Amino acid sequence: MIQNIIKGIHGYSGALALISKLKLWKYFFIPIIISIVTGSVIGFSAYRLSDNIGRFIAKIWFWEWGKDAFTSFSTVIGVIIILALGLILYKHIVMALSAPFMSPVSEKIETHLTGITRHNHRKTSFQEQLWRGLRINLRNLGRELLITIPLLLLKFIPVVNIFSTILLFLVQGYYAGFGNMDYTLERHYNYKDSINFVRRNRGIAIGNGLVFILFLLVPFIGVILVLPLSVTAASLSTVKLIKTNSQITI
Repeated sequence: MIQNIIKGIHGYSGALALISKLKLWKYFFIPIIISIVTGSVIGFSAYRLSDNIGRFIAKIWFWEWGKDAFTSFSTVIGVIIILALGLILYKHIVMALSAPFMSPVSEKIETHLTGITRHNHRKTSFQEQLWRGLRINLRNLGRELLITIPLLLLKFIPVVNIFSTILLFLVQGYYAGFGNMDYTLERHYNYKDSINFVRRNRGIAIGNGLVFILFLLVPFIGVILVLPLSVTAASLSTVKLIKTNSQITI
């Protein structure tokens, strides 16, 4: 698992140079706008809501002693909750709406790696790519929330909250990497087979997604570069994995 996570992270090496070499920046124009708008709306909402959630949590402390300390602690927990949920919503909204624009990017990268200009891929239209993106990301959103909410509740338990933070980060990374890998998988596998493919290679997905999440922590520049770099890195890694499964030849 750790080795595959490292491989997923390593996929980012050379991603920026490859984007320039293949002249892919034009494909990212609309997804970058989607990313900026979505990130701005969620970021502003998170800023407005974090204090309110902190005060709401603080109400469960009925005693006067330690109330100020618990209120401060609740504010921090409120920020973490909003940040975690905001990141979840951001990545699934952006990846779903960007699916039709990212598929051509992934295909050009695959052509560059394989040298094959005429593929026997599954043919999908703009609408089908958008629907698949929505379907995959709605599925992942539901599953991620089911895992994330209990992990957020564990943050109220000292010491345990350290491990819950690590698990939360890994879960966020897995589903981010999942979405990035599917831009390539949708040409080779149907919906169910793609899910099984990512499960078998979850370490690669986590590695790709961890860098994705770290990018989002960089103000402004993060939401601009996160999709171009993460999709390029995921495409490189996924094409190599498919090659290992003897689906294509590099």
